[in-house]
Amino acid sequence: MRAVALIDGEHYAPVVRDALRQLPYEWVGAILVGGTEKLRDGADYGVPLVEGFDGAEIVVDLSDEPVLGPVARLEWASRALAAGLPYVGADFRFEPPELAPFELPSISVIGTGKRVGKTAVTTHLARLLARDHDVVVVAMGRGGPEEPEVVETPPSVDDLIARSRAGRHAASDHLEIAALAGVPTIGCRRAGGGLAGGVFVSNVAEGARLAAERVPDVVIFDGSGASIPPVATTQRILVTGSAERDPYLDTYRRLISDVVVQAPQLRLEPSEPLEGRVAVFTAGATDVAHLEADVVHVSTNLADRRALRADLVEADTYLVELKAAAIDVVAEHALTHGIHVVLARNELVGVDLPSFLPVSA
Repeated sequence: MRAVALIDGEHYAPVVRDALRQLPYEWVGAILVGGTEKLRDGADYGVPLVEGFDGAEIVVDLSDEPVLGPVARLEWASRALAAGLPYVGADFRFEPPELAPFELPSISVIGTGKRVGKTAVTTHLARLLARDHDVVVVAMGRGGPEEPEVVETPPSVDDLIARSRAGRHAASDHLEIAALAGVPTIGCRRAGGGLAGGVFVSNVAEGARLAAERVPDVVIFDGSGASIPPVATTQRILVTGSAERDPYLDTYRRLISDVVVQAPQLRLEPSEPLEGRVAVFTAGATDVAHLEADVVHVSTNLADRRALRADLVEADTYLVELKAAAIDVVAEHALTHGIHVVLARNELVGVDLPSFLPVSA
């Protein structure tokens, strides 16, 4: 294989030169990544010094501490993976996640982790594009169906309760998107997530085929946590949880994305008018001061069933974000106590997306 080596000045040049000879690669060149202790003028490494990965099929890390520590190595790994190249060292190997080809205009919405606002961005995109285009969303999750599930119409709260009582996950992202964006949505599942966002097992390829058969104007693929839909989409949007330096392989996620939406501000909006005394249930801290309602309680414990049960206060209406235990705990309680349930969506505040969409919005 044609390879580029990462080398440093903490190694004597003859040591590096001999190592390059022993390793089973055809060397395109070497990138000197730093270090001066053993670096001499005119050092001969036996291969040309280069600036990038051009012509290489793999990146081989022959550097070490203190020049490249774990953080710096993961940055180099991110660059290699973003270039579609494996990145290997003495005791590690990273492979670029495999992405299946997809022929239609498409967008992946990916995140740096759970609860960063990724599905809110997907829902916003779907609603925005659906004004003038035929849109299908393919969503994958850790609680998704065994076979890809096409949801043609927005599910009602009663539909979701029936699903929960049948032993099925009733708050999967594909159900949230279908309920709040009002577009056909295909639910898929995945298991396992790698450092670069790859997945061990998923049925997203089957879901993508179902979406393609409908020949929509655009397909939106919704990621899961920090995992990336295994599809080569036209464009990719990364949603991050903070403005801090990218940890681990989030640099890779940033490099492969066309746009980064950083720590989006979200505003909880009801899907229908609120009446009477209102209790709000979300999966995280949410400002409800803008709601035109008599809010008597706010719970951020949708992901903590034990704490959530203590928050099931008396009210006329429950405003519920469709996450975690929204249906099997909150909606079930509301049904048995005559409380009306209104689903809530997270609206993006101050985020302008149309300029980088694959079809005109």
